[in-house]
Amino acid sequence: MLIELDVNGRRQRVDVDPDRTLLSVLREELELTGSKYGCGEGECGACTVLLGARAVRSCQTPVAKAAAAPVTTIEGLEREGRLHPLQQAFVDEGAMQCGYCTAGMIMAGVSLLKSTPSPTTDQIVRGMNGNVCRCGAYPQIVAAIERVASEGKKP
Repeated sequence: MLIELDVNGRRQRVDVDPDRTLLSVLREELELTGSKYGCGEGECGACTVLLGARAVRSCQTPVAKAAAAPVTTIEGLEREGRLHPLQQAFVDEGAMQCGYCTAGMIMAGVSLLKSTPSPTTDQIVRGMNGNVCRCGAYPQIVAAIERVASEGKKP
């Protein structure tokens, strides 16, 4: 089936099974490999992308559902060669170690900041719940989100 998607501001047409996961289409058809396959069950958050402004697990999202709203992946955050403020804050705060969870963490953080521009620490922790960092960089991840919120930068 031919499905038209808006991915990172570009219209893309893919001829795929509509029940195929958005993650597999992003990685295999569109060669956007920033979103990672982690658990395949929507539990770890490594595959998180934005569907509209909402964070979704792309490993559990049928690609046909993604045709209803713009999809933003980690690759779509930078503008004119400049990192998104949350990407930059992750670098500045050392909020990554192995990097496997980083794209999903950033995408979940961007969604959180869109819905709650000035979150408390507790709101950040609750909002990021379900995104797993096996290296344990949670304090730095929270600090990166707090930095962007305190600087008033739009996600």
